[in-house]
Amino acid sequence: MKLVVEADGGSRGNPGPAGYGAVVKDVDGQVLAEAADSLGVTTNNVAEYQGLIAGLRSVLALAGEGVTVEVRMDSKLVVEQMAGRWKVKNEGLRPLALEAAGLARRLHVSWKWIPRERNRDADRLANEAMDAAAKGRKWQGKPLSAVAAPAYSPEAVNDNLYDLGPPTAPATGALAPEGASGPVPDTTMTPALQPKPGSGWMGPSSTATSLLLLRHGETPFSVDRRFSGIGDPDLTPSGVAQAEAAAVRLSRKPYEIDVIVSSPLRRARRTAEAVAARTGLKVAVDDGLREVDFGEWEGQTFTEIQRRWPGELAAWLADPAVAPPGGESFEQAALRVGDARDRVLFDHKGKTVLVVSHVSPIKLLLRLALLAPPAALYRMHLDVASLSAVDYFADGPELVRALNDTSHLR
Repeated sequence: MKLVVEADGGSRGNPGPAGYGAVVKDVDGQVLAEAADSLGVTTNNVAEYQGLIAGLRSVLALAGEGVTVEVRMDSKLVVEQMAGRWKVKNEGLRPLALEAAGLARRLHVSWKWIPRERNRDADRLANEAMDAAAKGRKWQGKPLSAVAAPAYSPEAVNDNLYDLGPPTAPATGALAPEGASGPVPDTTMTPALQPKPGSGWMGPSSTATSLLLLRHGETPFSVDRRFSGIGDPDLTPSGVAQAEAAAVRLSRKPYEIDVIVSSPLRRARRTAEAVAARTGLKVAVDDGLREVDFGEWEGQTFTEIQRRWPGELAAWLADPAVAPPGGESFEQAALRVGDARDRVLFDHKGKTVLVVSHVSPIKLLLRLALLAPPAALYRMHLDVASLSAVDYFADGPELVRALNDTSHLR
């Protein structure tokens, strides 16, 4: 299946009354879906990005993930930035560009600039929305939905599909804080994903952005299997040695790291700094890569929590939207990790990036790349200072190339 998105946006005054429009067509030019809205007072570029976002959302609602899409716009700026040929220099556009890039990664997208006269349908919708904005009203027309219901629409996507019950025998090293034992629920809000085109059997159709996912070295909490979230224990002497072993490995071929991005927590930064010292790179910090905040459970073992907070623990295990007392829910953490991934991929297209983080964020990234069900988290084990790897391609596929590699520790 191949679809076409035509999108546009404009502002009368720049900034001024603004609106966007987007249409989804099949390869024969039949309009399958359209979207438009007024935006109040803003700039042309903001409106153009909003049109692109609306078009990509329409495709996902219409046909699901992994669909091949040609995006056509008369905005040279948006097309070149999304294709990775121009940088996003305007910080006001950056959040919109990140959102659009995250949506595009769920599809098989190519980017094409077209002259304005060939973008008439989207331009018409954008002008209707600008007319409404000039009068202080919202656009009154067809909402973001299919104009003609497609025969190939997949099953409805459930944005709250969770594995609510822990398995009867979770594997050691399932998604758990540091060394905590016991069953832990799924931590994402991942829908019932449709398979994406592309696999390890196929040659790459674009340059990959490679994420090397390094879990930090041993800490006192991982030794004692205690919940370790945003608390800041340092590495043990063994953890320092593990970080150094990883650094030696990653400073040699075939690893040619371009960028190092770390969780802000000390155990991750110390591990990242060991690699930086060997490679001559600087360490960038992204708060989205930190471990979950376990609130009052910080530093407790699973057994201790079960004794003191039996009701709260049961609720937390049953629902990822429930947070530990004074802490952060897994649902919130999943959104944060996904946003961090999108920032890294957007900022470092085509590069090899070392991401130094914790067991929960790394497992989330691996599971999403594998398009695996929630229960797959219980089938993964990550040792301290282990290395995993995922290649991300601009046209859709995500390929896991390594998982829990500890050969450098032997």
